[in-house]
Amino acid sequence: QVQLVESGGDSVQAGGSLRLSCVASGAGYLYRTSYCMAWFRQAPGKPREGVATINSAGTTTYANSVTGRFAISQEIAANTLYLQMNNLRSEDTAMYHCAVTRWDSGNCDTGRAWSSYATWGPGTQVTVSS
Repeated sequence: QVQLVESGGDSVQAGGSLRLSCVASGAGYLYRTSYCMAWFRQAPGKPREGVATINSAGTTTYANSVTGRFAISQEIAANTLYLQMNNLRSEDTAMYHCAVTRWDSGNCDTGRAWSSYATWGPGTQVTVSS
């Protein structure tokens, strides 16, 4: 069974950068299949938002609000998913979660429903002050 643990969240000033990591344990079998991995975020009082996705072919998608500032990547040998966040804004403040699912239907993009992902991490907090 896959388990995900995020890290790298912190409090930073606007304009700063952070790199989030998501380590997947028990995921060896997953990388031999088609999969979709994502970063979501949720701010207090707001709905969960898809931020970025990457699939087993390495194709990436981004929410409009982060395009050009965030970059999703993966290091399969280390079972790790990353989210590089640059030029952070106060509106990026949220709890960030990674998620993964076997990809056998639907799109792997930021419009994919969070409920369609099989496994979630507990999250890491990002706070950006202006």
